[in-house]
Amino acid sequence: MDRYDMTSTGRDMEVPNIKLKKSLPFSLGRFHISEDYGFLLPDPLMPLLSCHLLKGHREQYLAHLLLSFITMGYIWQEGENNIPKVLPRNLALPFVEVSRTLGLPPILVHSDLVLTNWKKKDPNGPLEIRNLDTIVSLPGGESLKGFILVTLLVEKAAVPGIKALAQAINAVLQPSDDDLLQALKQLRTSIEEMTKALRQMHVHILIVPLDYVDPAIFYAAIRIFLSGWKDNPAIPEGLIYEGVSEEPLKYSGGSAAQSTVFHAFDELLGICHNKESTTFLHRMREYMPSSHRAFLEEVHSSPSLREYILSSGSCLLREAYNQCVGALAELRSHHINIVAKYLLTGAAKAKDGGLGHLPGPPQALAERGTGGTAVFQFLKSVRDTTLGGIIDQSD
Repeated sequence: MDRYDMTSTGRDMEVPNIKLKKSLPFSLGRFHISEDYGFLLPDPLMPLLSCHLLKGHREQYLAHLLLSFITMGYIWQEGENNIPKVLPRNLALPFVEVSRTLGLPPILVHSDLVLTNWKKKDPNGPLEIRNLDTIVSLPGGESLKGFILVTLLVEKAAVPGIKALAQAINAVLQPSDDDLLQALKQLRTSIEEMTKALRQMHVHILIVPLDYVDPAIFYAAIRIFLSGWKDNPAIPEGLIYEGVSEEPLKYSGGSAAQSTVFHAFDELLGICHNKESTTFLHRMREYMPSSHRAFLEEVHSSPSLREYILSSGSCLLREAYNQCVGALAELRSHHINIVAKYLLTGAAKAKDGGLGHLPGPPQALAERGTGGTAVFQFLKSVRDTTLGGIIDQSD
């Protein structure tokens, strides 16, 4: 029996009595069907987006996130081959418009990749990696997601430290050694929790290694989409933003140095880096939201915590301060280890032809970070100058 022949079952199919809604005259236009193009969408090229309908900074940040991901995908979709010289006006103009409103450059920055780009799978569940997801993504699959979400958890672990920073400043402004001591203890604990969160890039469950970020995928597929068009040999002349500037513009790629947290803790603790590192770090502040830059300026202009502790003569305060500095140096040492694992291991696999189906890694970034720095030299320098901030017992 034909499976579709219902008459042989002895039961005739009943045809429902459907009353067609009459609308005269019958029109294709009611169904968005074109008399010239049929079911094709006529002139599908997007109209120029306008940002004036965005309500408040939350929608503006979300717009910056989406436009930045589209831009990076457009520029780096073919790797280092056939890199576009021009960002089309339909993308360039709204991207620049919302960037100027937020005080951000028109490129993917840390606040896009991490601070804005997350959601809970279960809205009522905990803020932990198994209950988190990204809003938008780029090539890199689960490894890119892991990279973003682990970095997010590092930022989350810093929250008590940010609160402690404000408490410490207030304890200096209206002197209270007890309040300052508690603030420093909380700051140290927060920095230690940041280090624990960073370790989730590569953790072990029993004896089974679990990489939230695969080194080969990070090296060969992810890094290029985080890189920019300043200090990048692959696109040395920069990028023309059509309708914005006839001359190419140059912007650095995403970098952990764009995280306000590390700058804030350096400012509070009075950590002074060398001239080259300081120049780069201050340039990275231009890639932070304007309100975060204002926060750093406020911390910088506050009375010196270090000088207060030196003048107090308190051994307890000095010890608590040194523990904070030591914890920050340890966090930076672990960051160096992470970078070494993901760059050197990935590079070794690429050299040995062990990347499998992955594309060849970007050659322009072989010895540089996505922000354009000589990455190991920079990271070791800021780690060493952080250690140099420890107050000697003879001071």
